[in-house]
Amino acid sequence: MASTEDSVFSDGAASEPVPTDLQAFAVQLRRMNGEINRVIHGFAAGHDLHATDVQALAAILDSDDPLTPGRLREHLGLTSGAVTACLDRLERAGHIRRSRDSQDRRVVHLHYAAGAKAAARAFFRPLAAATESARVRFTDDELSVALRFLAAMNEELSELRARQR
Repeated sequence: MASTEDSVFSDGAASEPVPTDLQAFAVQLRRMNGEINRVIHGFAAGHDLHATDVQALAAILDSDDPLTPGRLREHLGLTSGAVTACLDRLERAGHIRRSRDSQDRRVVHLHYAAGAKAAARAFFRPLAAATESARVRFTDDELSVALRFLAAMNEELSELRARQR
């Protein structure tokens, strides 16, 4: 049986010990970020969008509550004017729709358009398949640890961004 320092692949074959130092994490996170950015830029180019527009779409899609332009501005770290231009492009392209809050008409909510979701799903299907291919190589316990690590990284990065403002 493989030791805890060995990585076991889906075929059961053990590999060399996997380094877990800070540099190893930094290298792998940069590589993953670069690969995901390439996919995002491909989607953006194919839909006449900027990469920032795709980040805005992801934020709108991932938000538990409807985002407002102000919350999106904070999330993306952009100026109000840049967010307005981004939202105008996304709305013209049919990716989002804006609606007024029924209680306070001054509040605008951002919604991902249903047709745009279908286009995004079709484009990102290979990324989802690659994620699933990697995911099935790990046990539920390993995935739980990986998700805890990613959540902790996102929390740390969010706090770092807040301190840099």
